[in-house]
Amino acid sequence: MSDTLLRAIARDAGIQICAASTTELVERAHEIHNTTPLATAALGRTLTATAIMGSQLKVEDGSVTVQIKGNGPLGAIVCVGDSDGYVRGYLQDPAVDLPLRADGKLNVGGGVGRGYLMVIKDIGLKDPITGTVALVNGEIAEDLTRYFAESEQIPSACALGVLVDTDCSVKCAGGWLVQLMPGVKDSDIDKLEANLAKLESMTAMLDKGMSSRTSSARCSMALRWIFCRPVKSATAVRAAVKK
Repeated sequence: MSDTLLRAIARDAGIQICAASTTELVERAHEIHNTTPLATAALGRTLTATAIMGSQLKVEDGSVTVQIKGNGPLGAIVCVGDSDGYVRGYLQDPAVDLPLRADGKLNVGGGVGRGYLMVIKDIGLKDPITGTVALVNGEIAEDLTRYFAESEQIPSACALGVLVDTDCSVKCAGGWLVQLMPGVKDSDIDKLEANLAKLESMTAMLDKGMSSRTSSARCSMALRWIFCRPVKSATAVRAAVKK
């Protein structure tokens, strides 16, 4: 199944979600850059985040650049995306490999290290809009959540995942972003937080064969919201990944 991205709004709840399946995109990046599993996960998460943020652009010819610059061995990660789903990116050292964490997962945070995340949005103004935040832990999703909270003042929850197979190919990849809109009720926030805690990881959902559309639906069931007004129907995420 082709990579897709879906945006939706919860009925009468002031909550919006964007979910993306990006397995083909991340696999293409792995093939081009010959990345290790650790580098694949770090670059794949950033590519997925960039695709999601690109879908939020309100101008057709705009672009968003996500730069992650930490002091870890992976070096800088830079990805660029637009509102049409085109995404490209690279990381400084695709050959980095580190021991697994104690929980058996790839140590993306250790590979990225400490540093900062910068987002640059070009939406046709005289100068691009730039926001910078310190990295939380280098795991990308938590760092992006801090960016939205501190730089854009949008309370958000984000999950990004890349599952690498035993042959180093990408078994599945994707992510979701939930954001609160102005006027959301405290009771809805409480329910959202409680239900988000019950969700499986994005890679676990995709590994079970769910697309971004069905994973969004699963989110809606878990959150007990009905996404009644799609903002943008399922859109291809194009693997325009270049060196």
